[in-house]
Amino acid sequence: MMRFGWKNLKMSGVVGAALAGVMMLALPVRSMAQAAPATVHGHVNNPIGQSITKGEVRFTTDRTGEEKTRKYPYVFPLDANGEFKGSIPAGTYLSLVFVDNKSIDFADNVTVAAGGDKLLNFDLSRKEYLDKMTPEEKAQLEEFKKKNSEATKANAQIANLNTLLTESRAAIKAKNYDEALTKMTTATTAKPDEGILWITLGDAQLGSADAAAAAARGAHTNPADPAILQKYKDAAVSYQKGVDLNAASKKPNPETAGAAYNQLGQANAKMGDPKAAAAAYERAAKSVPAQAGMYMFNEAATLLNAGDNDDAAIAADKAIAADPKRADAYYIKGQALISKASVDPKTSKITAPPGCVEAYQKYLDLAPDGPHAADVAGILTGIGATVSTKYKAKK
Repeated sequence: MMRFGWKNLKMSGVVGAALAGVMMLALPVRSMAQAAPATVHGHVNNPIGQSITKGEVRFTTDRTGEEKTRKYPYVFPLDANGEFKGSIPAGTYLSLVFVDNKSIDFADNVTVAAGGDKLLNFDLSRKEYLDKMTPEEKAQLEEFKKKNSEATKANAQIANLNTLLTESRAAIKAKNYDEALTKMTTATTAKPDEGILWITLGDAQLGSADAAAAAARGAHTNPADPAILQKYKDAAVSYQKGVDLNAASKKPNPETAGAAYNQLGQANAKMGDPKAAAAAYERAAKSVPAQAGMYMFNEAATLLNAGDNDDAAIAADKAIAADPKRADAYYIKGQALISKASVDPKTSKITAPPGCVEAYQKYLDLAPDGPHAADVAGILTGIGATVSTKYKAKK
């Protein structure tokens, strides 16, 4: 709520007119105290029509005392909607609105009937109130109106962007990538400095690229067609913009960075750049160390698929160090190392490199019924290693 610099309202102007009323009220005080209580309620808004949510409405029958020393036997706080309500004896009152212990508006001769319910609103946007403001106060009011208008427009834009973001995520989940692309293109055009919008646009672009590649494979055409690769490149550009904007923000979000770098790694891998993909996964792991096991596994799998077995084994070791229970990381390590197995030309005996058998064995320990269990057991048997695990070959 905007506090304007108006002076405390003085009640001296109503004292003379109210003395007679005070004298008349002096006699029936006892009978008034015995009358059935009443309720008062109402609303208070500031000069631009917004509810005042911090303050209170006070009631008194003392019209002669100074404002600082005047007693207010009935005080009702304003709630989050600018409303007040309370119980009060029947009578005629002077009512004042206080904010930060300063009076900003008043109403005199407020009559409350026994057993009644009195509605009393304070509208600080009324002409009579505005006319009494000083030039300085009016200037402050106009400046606040301008800022409030700008804030209202900004809030409306944010609300619209949040709607586009929510709808786009739902469209991506439903694989309606064209719809998501349209919405997120609108969003990034409206607010190009918001990282999460670019990241979500990247998700839509990556989904669209994956769908196009799958369609090409289904049609027995080239999934690495330049048009499809361009979709992956567009996604990579969007992800990079997203992580850069997130890093440059006042409060960078590590989880957002980690997720975006992971997606960037996927886009780079699918457009045939495993080294760039590995670098993205490394950045993801540094952003969110708690998820390093997953991110480093993704790097290891990407490098293995690209035929870079040495770096794949290194990445698998990093994944294992971050998450020793991740079975697939041991499988990736075993697959990367088995390529270096040697064969004795005289005996045809296969000798696996150091760490290979152990990696395969650990996979079977963790996932005896895993999707690669049969293959791993076959490899171990083929090189003459003992399969000492819970794994049992299916009949």
